[in-house]
Formats: sequence, structure tokens, C-alpha cells
Amino acid sequence: MTTLPNRPFDYALARLDGGSSALDAVHKRREDFATQIMSHLAASDEFSEMMRRNIAPFRRLMTYYECAMMEMETKFRVLDAEFGLQHDRNPIESIKTRLKSTDSLAKKLTRKGFPITVESVEKNIFDVAGVRIVCTFPEDIFTLADALLAQDDVTLIERRDYVAAPKESGYRSLHLIVEIPIFLEHEKRLVKVEVQLRTISMNFWASLEHQLRYKKNLPEAEAAAVATELANLADAAADLDARMQALRNFLDEERD
Repeated sequence: MTTLPNRPFDYALARLDGGSSALDAVHKRREDFATQIMSHLAASDEFSEMMRRNIAPFRRLMTYYECAMMEMETKFRVLDAEFGLQHDRNPIESIKTRLKSTDSLAKKLTRKGFPITVESVEKNIFDVAGVRIVCTFPEDIFTLADALLAQDDVTLIERRDYVAAPKESGYRSLHLIVEIPIFLEHEKRLVKVEVQLRTISMNFWASLEHQLRYKKNLPEAEAAAVATELANLADAAADLDARMQALRNFLDEERD
């Protein structure tokens, strides 16, 4: 079993070094995505026809989104390492990236009435590339968000704060749509990425809520009862976050 470094900054640097394999992961995901494209061509007739005509440009666009996710992941790993140096702890528990499936793209273009073209995907769908940052404490969400948006190559397109104003279901998270540059062999391109920042408890609730709410065919009355219980559990998770944050603040003040 590998022994992790003891110091938080060394640990953060070890995680940063681990990101060097991201390029290999991109190549694998590119091949997986090509397979996914072919297996989902039947999602809609119009989208299928667009894909057959534009398979090369579509794959190229998806590669741009892959590169943007790598860039965003690196930004957060650097912030995590710097935070570890300054505060003797790391604010990021995990980083996860995902590329929107061809099924989801087809459905979203159709639902919103956008043209079924490669250009339309890039112009109208802002969450093709997604990066989820799971943080230790609630304050870390906003500290990291502010640090990201302070960088001069990051442009904020949209901000939705579901921490301050949770959804009716109880869902909590901070969503940012940002635009960042990626540098290719002969050009620089601006690519949009959706960033979600949430705590461990918010992420735990969201993951299980999806399973419990959408995987069951319940009668209306029972579905309503489940929804109420899930909302109550979201409140309980938020209370846990608040108490953990208060304890963290107390310990920080005692150390100072």
C-alpha cells in the first residue's frame, strides 16, 4: 500500500503530480466517446443524420471540451496545493469530470428548439464539459470559487447559487459557467465549462437522491412522501455542514 506524505502541502503536490496521467485518460475517453457516438446514433433521426455528416468535426469539438476539463482540473489542483501551503490543510476532497453524452445533447437541443448542428452544440449548450469539485467545508466552496474567478483567463458566464437558495428538492451546490482558453498547435480557443462546487454531504445527498427518486416507480402519494423526506434529509445535511464549519472556525481561532 502506498503511504501518502504526512504534510498537507506535500499531499497536495502528490495529487498535483498525479494529474500528469490526465493526457492518457483523454486519449482513452476519446476512444470511448467515439464508441458512444456510434452506439447512440439512434437518439433522434435528425441528430443521427447530423452526426453521420459531421463525425470528424464533432469528435474534434469534444476533444476541445476534454482539453478544457483538463485545464480546469489543473487550476483547482494548483489552488488546492497553494491552500495546503498557506493553511496546513487541503480544501478539495475530490475532482470529477464528465462530458455530456450524445443522448443528452440530442435531447437538450431538441427540447430547447436549437438547430441540430455541431456549431449549435458549441454556441447553445454551456454544460457539455463539467467539472465537479467536492470540498471539505462550506466556506471552501466560495473561497475556491472566488480564487478561480479572480484568474485573468477565466470569464464568468453564469452563476447559480443553490447553497444560498436551495432547490425545492433540497439540492445544494454552487454552479458556475465559465469560459477559459485552451491552447492548440496553431490557435487559442475559448471553451465553456460548467463547474459545480459542493461539500461532501451535499454530494452524498445529491448522489443518493438521484437513485432514490428516479429509480423507483412509486404511486403519487408515496412519491410525495419520499420527496418530503429527501428535503428533510437535505436540511439535516446542511445542518451538519454548518456545525462542522463552526467547529472548524473555533479550532482555527484557538490556534491563532
